[in-house]
Amino acid sequence: MRFVALPISGAFRIELERREDHRGFFARTFCAGEFGAQGLNATFVQQSVSFNARKGTLRGLHYQADPHAETKLVRCTAGAVFDVLVDLRRSSPTFGRWHAETLTADNHTTLYIPAGCAHGFQTLQDGSELLYDITPAYVAEAARGVAYDDAVIAIDWPLPHPILSEADRARPLLAAAETFA
Repeated sequence: MRFVALPISGAFRIELERREDHRGFFARTFCAGEFGAQGLNATFVQQSVSFNARKGTLRGLHYQADPHAETKLVRCTAGAVFDVLVDLRRSSPTFGRWHAETLTADNHTTLYIPAGCAHGFQTLQDGSELLYDITPAYVAEAARGVAYDDAVIAIDWPLPHPILSEADRARPLLAAAETFA
């Protein structure tokens, strides 16, 4: 695995190191030792999947409040998504900034999203699916979010007129959101 630092403090793009032959390829997608060597949290306790039937579906920007702040590994297993993280840690030099990567089933790229960041995505194809590894486990009472269209964050979403849940339409702006120290 190759760990590529992203412009959000503590976030990484993880690229596979493939061993290829006439059958296809083999690659390690996770190794606690390699994550530890990078100083990253590797105690994932839950795995979840998000299937999205329609292109243009937007989910986010989601996070869990302390003491249940989540570290996430996110990988696209079908289709393609525009995947976004936003730094909500007030003590971070990248507070309020966002970064996006295009994750596809073909590029096999994984994002490491540190605790204290919100996460969201917009599907670029019908039938897109994301696989999440999460630590700690989800706690419904700690679920929070930030408005996907907050002008202060100014995410440049690729598709107009997103398909949204009512909850995601009603998320607060960053200025009113519960953030991290």
